[in-house]
Amino acid sequence: MPSHFPTNPTSTPTPNFDDPTSSSDNPNAARSPKTTPSEMWNYLWIPFLISLSKELSLAKAQSPILLPSQLGVGPSDSPSTRCTALDPKLNYRPVIGILSHPGDGASGRLSNASTASYIAASYVKFVESAGARVIPLIYNEPPDVLFQKLNLVNGVLFTGGWAKSGLYYDIVERIFQKIIEKNDAGDHFPLYATCLGFELLTMIISKNKKILESFSAENMASTLLFTENTIIEGTVFQRFPPDLLKKLSTDCIVMQNHHYGISPERLQENPNLSSFFKILTTSTDKDNKVYVSTVHAYSYPVTAFQWHPEKNAFEWGSPMIPHSEDAIQVTQHVANFLVSEARKSLNRPPVRKVLDNLIYNYSPTFCGKAGNGFDEVYIFTQPSLAHL
Repeated sequence: MPSHFPTNPTSTPTPNFDDPTSSSDNPNAARSPKTTPSEMWNYLWIPFLISLSKELSLAKAQSPILLPSQLGVGPSDSPSTRCTALDPKLNYRPVIGILSHPGDGASGRLSNASTASYIAASYVKFVESAGARVIPLIYNEPPDVLFQKLNLVNGVLFTGGWAKSGLYYDIVERIFQKIIEKNDAGDHFPLYATCLGFELLTMIISKNKKILESFSAENMASTLLFTENTIIEGTVFQRFPPDLLKKLSTDCIVMQNHHYGISPERLQENPNLSSFFKILTTSTDKDNKVYVSTVHAYSYPVTAFQWHPEKNAFEWGSPMIPHSEDAIQVTQHVANFLVSEARKSLNRPPVRKVLDNLIYNYSPTFCGKAGNGFDEVYIFTQPSLAHL
């Protein structure tokens, strides 16, 4: 029976029995070296371990995700057969106030009324997708009505737009001061400020209405570059998975649409801004100029974006808006953070008053056929006489 063990390549040739000098009886003949058991295992154990490692790696890669019942954990083995109790400190019915912006959102095609204001429906959907409802804060309604509405919500969102002066600026400033007061009084009351909202906060906090700089970042997708040694714990980015955080810096999965902003240098030079905000990310415009794209307040639940997190999932007018799966995840994570912060609010307003003022009392208008603009807007043509 032939041997299954490898032969030693240095062994001597088979002896020639016709040659007397090759006889094993010849004391002068060279002896053939013998293969010891330890040498034999040297030939076997390394290939065996390599093969085993490959098989284990393949099995791990192909192993399915098992349910508890498939792991042999039955009801009697479960630590509890009842649902985990909800945290009584959190509000699981949060409401976000969204401030309307002057105009109809469609360059006058939908309404020419001088009192018209609007909220793009994408902001409403953005909030609702994370589990909150919306009350519109109509910027030009009677101030007493507007600020009574502010007492019905658990957070505020300032939208994008163009208005940087007049009544709109004044209302944004007053709401911002109320938000600071609420937080100082112990109510965790978040604020999201998008694009124009960020620009207005920059002007208000810096106490300089001319602090903004010009940038060429209209209608473009971009990356977000995290500043050196950025700590994202406690910020909007804290629950982003690592692979998505990496893609933010390499893939153009956020939407920019602005002509103004602030550079990191100018923000840091202003003591009011640099003591209030920490810079999380920067971005680059079409001329390779760097601007601040995301900030988070040091001492308040205030986050501001120069970019538009709501557009990826809910606006379709521009072909530049990213709609990849990664881009949609960005929208969802940003929305989730706002609402998770709003759940911490202590405000528990009367249910009836909330229902009477929800945006469900209004109907959106489809305007997406014109292209390049919003798909849907809520238009408010008369100052609200809300049920308060």
